[in-house]
Amino acid sequence: MRNKQFKITVPLLKSQLARAATRGEVLIPVRFSDWVRKIAILACLLLLVSCQGKNQLPNNQAQVKVARVVSGQSLEVLGMAEQPNLISQVRLVGIDAPDLRQRPWGEEAKEQLENLIGGAEQSVTLEFDLEAKDKIGRTLAYVWKNKVLLNEELVKQGNAMFIGRSPNHKYDQRLERAQQWARLMGQGIWNPEKAMRLTPAEFRRQNL
Repeated sequence: MRNKQFKITVPLLKSQLARAATRGEVLIPVRFSDWVRKIAILACLLLLVSCQGKNQLPNNQAQVKVARVVSGQSLEVLGMAEQPNLISQVRLVGIDAPDLRQRPWGEEAKEQLENLIGGAEQSVTLEFDLEAKDKIGRTLAYVWKNKVLLNEELVKQGNAMFIGRSPNHKYDQRLERAQQWARLMGQGIWNPEKAMRLTPAEFRRQNL
């Protein structure tokens, strides 16, 4: 199609130039290839900007890779800020999972979190609330995988307790409803046949 247009355009330009010369005028020929090139460049730039807008996360979120699940409430991740190869500690905010020494609940909580994430090197999205770090420097976050809030799933399956901690209260109502459901259904730590007698916080205080 381009070759056909070019063959038609050149004779037309020549005749226009000839007529302009007889009238003493100067006719500047239009280089259609330049216009086509500019339009193509502009289209590519618009497409690039559009793609970047879709992939860009809000300021309160970060996409990271999970290096290791430490427990039912903590992870080690890669890709935080300007340190892509440095391992960072992340604690799931709004929940308190059983200590690993609280058998079998601690191991069950860890296993569920591993299953929800899908193993090492999997990507998850961290969402931050008002306070992004705890007193010992760990990142506090809500963890999302495939649009599922993992903090909520752990509570809903009875593998963690909802613990509201100021000032991070964004999903308190969701987490509290999940805990009510787990208790009603006798899930995990709420199973009356093997109920957990000490909260994770109480267990840690007694086993320092």
